[in-house]
Amino acid sequence: MSIEKVKEYFRQYGMEGRVQEFEVSSATVELAAAALHCEPCRIAKTLSFLVDGHAVLIVTAGDAKVDNGKFKAKFGTKAKMLAPDEVAAMVGHAVGGVCPFAVHEEAKVYLDQSLRRFETVFPACGSSNSAIELTMEELENYSGYTSWVDVSKGWEG
Repeated sequence: MSIEKVKEYFRQYGMEGRVQEFEVSSATVELAAAALHCEPCRIAKTLSFLVDGHAVLIVTAGDAKVDNGKFKAKFGTKAKMLAPDEVAAMVGHAVGGVCPFAVHEEAKVYLDQSLRRFETVFPACGSSNSAIELTMEELENYSGYTSWVDVSKGWEG
């Protein structure tokens, strides 16, 4: 089970106890915000794309949408999301629980600028009813990210 992989990943840092599991689904931004009693924008959603035959994960704020022009300028290709069956195979987590932790080595993680306005955000932890609260520094440290990117729109105040 994916959440067990994520807990094991966080165990090496003594952080597995910070993983929250809910009685209700947190598979969408709205459901996660309701489960966590927070604003939807503070949910760090992880979107899965196919770039040059590999999975690229973009972690964005819950109120951000991918800007196709910015995505193409950064990655040199159109933003094409992975099909649900490809996500588990290429990333290591199923849709609804995709997160930047304990992913397959070939998957590259990018953090979107839309997250920088928050002190803490809530990414999923490998299941459709889990999350962890992390600071930006912790998100950087534990996500294994490649770089920060600016590929979103719709969140600017």
